[in-house]
Order: sequence, then C-alpha cells, then structure tokens
Amino acid sequence: MTHLLHRSIKAGYPVAIGGRGVELFDADGRRYIDASGGAAVSCLGHGHPAVLDALRAQLDAIPYAHTGFFTTEIAERLADRLVADAPGDLNHVYLVSGGSEAVEAALKMARQYFVEKGEPQRRHIIARRQSYHGNTLGALATGGNEWRRAQFSPLLIETHHIDPCYAYRYQRPGESDGDYAARAAQALEDEILRLGGDTVIAFVAEPVVGATSGAVPPVADYLRRIREICDRYGVLLIFDEVMCGMGRTGTLHACEQDGVAPDLLTIAKGLGGGYQPIGAVLLGRHVFEAFENGSGFFQHGHTYMGHPMAAAAALAVQETIARDTLLANVQAMGDRLQQGLETRFGQHPHVGDIRGRGLFRAVELVADRDTKAPFEPARKINVRIKAEAMARGLMVYPMGGTIDGLNGDHVLLAPPFIINEAQIDMVVEQLGAAVTAALAS
Repeated sequence: MTHLLHRSIKAGYPVAIGGRGVELFDADGRRYIDASGGAAVSCLGHGHPAVLDALRAQLDAIPYAHTGFFTTEIAERLADRLVADAPGDLNHVYLVSGGSEAVEAALKMARQYFVEKGEPQRRHIIARRQSYHGNTLGALATGGNEWRRAQFSPLLIETHHIDPCYAYRYQRPGESDGDYAARAAQALEDEILRLGGDTVIAFVAEPVVGATSGAVPPVADYLRRIREICDRYGVLLIFDEVMCGMGRTGTLHACEQDGVAPDLLTIAKGLGGGYQPIGAVLLGRHVFEAFENGSGFFQHGHTYMGHPMAAAAALAVQETIARDTLLANVQAMGDRLQQGLETRFGQHPHVGDIRGRGLFRAVELVADRDTKAPFEPARKINVRIKAEAMARGLMVYPMGGTIDGLNGDHVLLAPPFIINEAQIDMVVEQLGAAVTAALAS
C-alpha cells in the first residue's frame, strides 16, 4: 500500500536507497547503471562529494530567503557564472525551480517584452510538432507532444506548430542537407506570414530535440536560417535547452555548435544535476533593457525562485564540470557511445536511425528498416525495452509516439558526464540484450 500518487498507479517501483558515480542501488540490493541520467538530469552522477560539501556549507549559512525581500550571495554568484559562460548577449538570469517553470517564465518574458515596447498586438507563439517544453499549461500548449496535450486541450492557450527538422522522417530521397534545412526553416517564415509578421511573439525550439523524438539534431544551417527569419520579422527566438543543454551535447550550450544565440534561453536538468530542483531563463540584453526602461519589473514570480540551496548545488555542479574538464569527456565518450551503438545496431533489421550529439544519443526502432514503418503502438516496444533493461541493471529512457504522438519507438541515452569507456561498453552490451529480449517477447 502506498499513499503516493505515482506516475503509473499500477506499476510497482523498486525503492532507491543510494547511489555512487554512475550507479543507483535499490532496497533489494540490485545495482543499476544510470545510462539515462534519470531524465538527462544526473550529469555528475550520484553522491558527488563536491556538490554534497557545497550543500552542507549553504545549509549552515542560510537555506532560504524570499526574493521579495533579499538576494543571496550564492544566487548572485551562480548568475555571474551563467552569464560568463552564456552565448551571444545573454546577460541576466532568472532562477526558478525546474524546466517547465523556466519555459513558462520565458513565454511571459517574451509577451511582456513586446508590451513594454509598445507592440501589444503580438500574441502568437510558434513551436514545432513532436517537441516537448514542459507540463505546466503554457509550456504544454507550446510543446508539440500530442499525447501529453490531448486530454488537457480545452485548457491550453492557442499556439501554432510547424514540422520539426527531423531528417530521418522528413528529408526527401536525394535531397541534400542544405536543401532540406532551407525547406524546414521556410516552414517558419510561411507560418509567420500566415499569422501576420507583426503579431508573432516568439518561436520556441529545442536545438537538439529531447524526449519526444529522441536526440534529433538540426541539419546543416537550419538554426542559422531560423535565427535570420526571426530577426527579419522582429520575432524573439527562444531556445529550450532544458534537456539538451548544460554540457549534454558536448558544449555547455547546445546552440553553440550551430553558431546561433537566442533571445531567451531556458535551462534546467543538468544545471543542478539533480542535487536540487532548479531551472533558469537567460535573457538577452535587449529583453532586460526593455523591462528596465519600461515598467521596471518582470510581472511574474514563484516562492522558491533563487533558492539558496538550489543555487549552491548548481554552482557546485558547474564549477566541477569546468574544473574536471568534463565536456572533453562528454565529447570522447559520446563518440564512443555512437560507435558502439553503430557496431551493435547498425545492421539491425529493427533499428532505423542512431543519432544525437555528445552524451545525448537515441536509437529509433522500426518494424521494417527499408520502409521505416513503425511497430504497432499496441506492442509497446519502448515499454518492453525499459523493463528488460531494468531487469539487467540498466536504466534507459524509452519513449513511444516518436513520429506523431502515437506511432514510433525510440530509446534515449543520456549517461553522466563522468562515465568511462568500460561503462559505455557495458551500456551498449546490456541495451543490445534488452532490445533482443523485448523484440522476442
């Protein structure tokens, strides 16, 4: 009997009692390699001493102070660190408690920015199908995950969605990467023109799409084209790097690899590494100055924003990543993971695509490799793979509805940045066994 409302009411969950490095332990003595970092969260693994020490020190100093009355040294230091490492002219930080809150705040910032500028007619948000931006109502409305949206649709604000940049599913035979990037980006301009160029607030996108489609990277100069289109019509560009950011793809910010900076950037997950709930929005200088020179405040707030314990954890995580040069390990181990997956699954009759960047990789499963036809959703291949992996002591992040919210299966991998070669090889081996068992059942 449990009094917790679990994610799945009928599921039985093992009880986690500890963790060290890339492993978690349950109450029955089983050990699990955390090859998904939970949900791409645990970038430093579990029980990292530098983060635990920082939390103890902050607890002794001050664990909480309401931001309506005080700032704290630790929150200011974290903001300084994030701005110093930020792309473009992102020069201010708004601290919240997680990714959904960050996206919700970014949407409000974008709307208030245009109100402050005297353009209150701007009201439309554009995002992409098969995206995920969070579970609060504004973030859910912005995301294109149809399964998550369906039952709550009467409560959601009107938003608009274009096709994603998803080469495996949308690039035409014989079409070059550059031509496909141009066509995919053109969908944004077409939608802006349909709605009216002076009525659109923002375009929201994950630079590398996370949970809904599975580590889908942009093609060629797609993001640069998106940036140019937004600038042409005065539309704000919001990058959601809640899952793909903070080092996960091999650079601190995923968009760095495409040479593009947004007007607003949302981060979470790897920001605090799971040691405390924390997220943030990084604001461009022009957005901050619109608030500063207008009403003088951002009309929004949460009780736990700027929480000192969360800020202490996040600062320790970011300092550790830099001190231990872990982004180099993300790149090296990401390459090894990709190579291992290609060796194990490259000719597999039920693996259609192996993709991603850094330690953010996915395998898309298909019923027919030649036609790319997905498995019937009723087979729940992704659910079976998760169960078979857990039985072998491996945590992965499978998902269904990869293609359209109903059809398609993929497995997402996002192990801690501290993972080594032997552990990478073990992840590939155990995932291979889990996929074989799941497809045989």
